[in-house]
Amino acid sequence: MKDNSAGYVMRTLAICCVCLGMTAPASAQGFAGLGADAEGFSHPARDLPIVFPRDHGPHPDFRIEWWYLTANLKDADGIAYGLQWTLFRSALEPGDAPGWTSPQVWMGHAAVTTADAHYVAERLARGGIGQAGAIAAPFTAWIDDWEMTATGDGIADLNLRARGADFGYDMALSAGGPLVLQGDAGYSVKSASGRASYYYSQPFYAIRGTLQLPDRDVDVSGTAWLDREWASQPLGETQISWDWFSMVFDDGARMMGFTLHDSEAGDFTAATWITPEGEATPFPDGAFVSEPLETAMVAGRSVPVVWRARLPDKGVDVTVRALNPQAWMDTLVSYWEGPVTITGSHTGQGYLEMTGY
Repeated sequence: MKDNSAGYVMRTLAICCVCLGMTAPASAQGFAGLGADAEGFSHPARDLPIVFPRDHGPHPDFRIEWWYLTANLKDADGIAYGLQWTLFRSALEPGDAPGWTSPQVWMGHAAVTTADAHYVAERLARGGIGQAGAIAAPFTAWIDDWEMTATGDGIADLNLRARGADFGYDMALSAGGPLVLQGDAGYSVKSASGRASYYYSQPFYAIRGTLQLPDRDVDVSGTAWLDREWASQPLGETQISWDWFSMVFDDGARMMGFTLHDSEAGDFTAATWITPEGEATPFPDGAFVSEPLETAMVAGRSVPVVWRARLPDKGVDVTVRALNPQAWMDTLVSYWEGPVTITGSHTGQGYLEMTGY
């Protein structure tokens, strides 16, 4: 019988470190261990389709998984904010089991970003004891009192909440467009050698609710983007970092693009163009180009905070600028995550995630 003592907390931290590859050099296992050997786990297959509502839920035979939501918000005065809610699942071994025998480990990240502040909270949990988990139908995902819960069928309508020491939020979301399967019908290739994940998005949420900040509560509304991804070894062993962009343009179109950096083989890119009606066109390696234009000192390191991003086949040539350059996620595995504004050939807003800096 395990207990809830400090020893259990330390064991959970150690397990998270192992699952996320923090006990070995990134150069040998890819960023956060996502290129580490995954013997015995399931792997994505191009001919096995994503199925709903089943795939809104967890996949314990795969090693890595996340439910990841970001939102661009404004208050009644037009002041901009960003919001993040992420639940990660990592597995020590394939499959699941009840109670303390579960090999699943869960981690949650929540954040709120303003132009001059960035609030972050993190939660850790062992699977099998009800502290954290996800259910496909009716959909819910949670860790402690942080929840993402459907209010109808599927994930078209959600309630979302989280709390940290100095911030919180309660939000309602409603999708105004269809789910988008990234890559080849949800099979998303991540390297020239063919490493891949299952990946789909809901980029059409309208969101509204209340942010609780240290000095005030503020009612906000805007747009949100949910990413769902699972795999067992999605990166190559020498893929050490990535830059990921989600863009919501003022004309109603959406775009996702990422660049994966490899210490030996060079960059690998992918992108998806999404029409206002939800028709998705994937683009292969090389079609999407991102170039840092300005950097800032963030948490003692130089981090790009202004980018030029291009998808020439769709006439996209934009400048992507961080709302708050200091949006550093000082978590167990640290990274940069924050809202951005978009100008140039297209205008709008979005989110940027950068790892490995």
